[in-house]
This record gives sequence, C-alpha cells and structure tokens, in this order.
Amino acid sequence: MTMKKIVLMALAACLALGTTGVYASQADDINALRHYFKKKFPTVPFKEFANGSYALSADKRINWESMRDFPPFEDHVAKGEALWNKKFKNGNSFATCLGNDVTKVRNRFPHWNAKDKKVETLEGNIVACQKANGEKPFGLKKGNIAYLSAYIASQANGQKVNVVVPDDKDAQAAYEAGKQFFYAKRGQLNLSCADCHVYSAGMYARGNLLSPVMGHTTHFPVWRGKWAKKKGDGFGTLHRRYGGCNKQVRAKPFKAQGKEYSNMEFFHASMSNGLTIDAPDYRE
Repeated sequence: MTMKKIVLMALAACLALGTTGVYASQADDINALRHYFKKKFPTVPFKEFANGSYALSADKRINWESMRDFPPFEDHVAKGEALWNKKFKNGNSFATCLGNDVTKVRNRFPHWNAKDKKVETLEGNIVACQKANGEKPFGLKKGNIAYLSAYIASQANGQKVNVVVPDDKDAQAAYEAGKQFFYAKRGQLNLSCADCHVYSAGMYARGNLLSPVMGHTTHFPVWRGKWAKKKGDGFGTLHRRYGGCNKQVRAKPFKAQGKEYSNMEFFHASMSNGLTIDAPDYRE
C-alpha cells in the first residue's frame, strides 16, 4: 500500500471518528507527515523543510539565496517597526495588546482561545487590538498588516514553531476542521491543498516547484515575485496566500481571518512544529 493511500485512509478514519467526538492526535499527524517526507526526500535534512522548494532544487536555491542577499522587502519591515512603536490616539500601542517584548509575540500564534472558543492568529489579534483602541483596522491581506506582521515575525527568527492543540473538545474540533479543509477537494479543478503540497510536493506545476507542507508557515509574511509583478505590492499574509490558492483551483476564496482559514492555519502551522522561524522571506 502506498503512503498516499495510508494518509488518505487515516484522514477518512479521523473524519469518521470526529462525528463521535474522538479525534486523531496532533502528534500522530505530525509524525505521519514527517515519515512520509523522509521517505519521499531521504537526502533532505528535517531543518531544510523550512526553506520550502529551495531545499529541493540546487538551481532554485542559488536564485533564492541571491534574492536574500538584497531582499526587496527591507523597507517594508522598517515600516512595520515604525507601526509597532507608534502610539495610538489614546496613548496605547500594539505592545499594550500583544506584549512589550516583541520577540515573544510571533511564536504564540496561532493558538486556541478557550474563553472565546476560537483560533487566534497574529494578524487577527493585530486588528482586534486596533478595534479595541478605537483605531481604524488594517486590511487583512497586504499593506500595513503584512509590514507589521513581518517585523514582529523577524524578531522571533531562530525560535522553533510550537503550535499546541490543547486537550479540549472545541480546540480539537477546530484543528480537525482545519485538517479537513486542507485535505478537501474544491473548485473546478477538484484539487486539495494536499494534492499539491503532500502528494505532488517536489513536482513541477507550470514551471513552479511544489513545496512540501512542512515548513510553509515558518516564513510568513512573504514577498512573492508573482504578487509584485501583478499587484505591485509583493508582501502578503498567510491568508492572502490561502485566498490565492483557492482562486488557482477556481474556487471562491473564504474571508481572510474568517473561521475557515483560521482553523486551517491552526492545522497548517502545526505541521511545521520543530522547524525554525525565518521570516519574512522571498518566494517566487
């Protein structure tokens, strides 16, 4: 039996069990993917998965490393730092909501809010902070929210991703919903996230080398060459990328920071547990 069939069977089993309130272990999901990718890419060290497709192609890695020597997003990160240090009209700041030590902010997200029974993301908390202090909220996918998130993320570089799914039925349900979203087929092309980033990882699609799911969230926000060419602003959040993926399979995107994408981020980020944050970064 192929590993793809094993993963699909495990997914089907966990979804069936989910209706009875019994859930698959987060640790089991992580271990299954690590085992799968270790067999698929036996020469790639675990830590290299944080570098996405650049861990799989020497030619693409050379181009990527040259971009990192002179990153196109340095000015935007500086804008993010200015936003972090700027006071609101009432005298508070983002540090009032997120904590004075900016190096300890990024790696708290995403996490489960037991009181409100929902997944909280960094960008969602940035906007919530603005609203709580009477400030006009940023847009959710690019611009100032990406600049500020990138600065915050940059201050956590070198830390290990450690998303915790607590032993709580609502938290487990949110995690399972995110996993189901990741593996579910959608759109006119009838593709799932897993079709590209699990089963077809390491293969080419329209000239792009498909990256493994492990490591995806370690480098967000990102500067994408594609975004810079088409939209002018190459910086974007993880939920901007989710929306773009939905469009690519010809499915209607969900709302950024909505329940669907936030739950998927909960699962998605979990699959990078143990890898090192290195943000922001460049992608094609």
